[in-house]
Amino acid sequence: MVPSPSAVPPAVPSPEPLPAWRELPAGTRVVVRRRLTPAEAAGSEARWADVVGILTAAGPAGLRVRPDRSPGLPEVAVAAADVEAVKPVPPRRPRRGRPAEA
Repeated sequence: MVPSPSAVPPAVPSPEPLPAWRELPAGTRVVVRRRLTPAEAAGSEARWADVVGILTAAGPAGLRVRPDRSPGLPEVAVAAADVEAVKPVPPRRPRRGRPAEA
């Protein structure tokens, strides 16, 4: 039997869309939920960890975030396969009240 010219061709799988976090500009404050490695998860039932900070780079391999809570902490590199979610968040609110005395 010859297919009719009006027959619908079989669906071709479309490529997966790029994750939206790859489009975020450097300097955006974000929260990143990432999968823990087996070594990080050992001895705990946690499977995820969150990193809050300034996005310094995003690309096909993953992203880098500079934590903004403690200035001395190193940047955190997260492989693209370990990224569960990324969400832009507003800038940290300034502290109010009297400064701490030394």
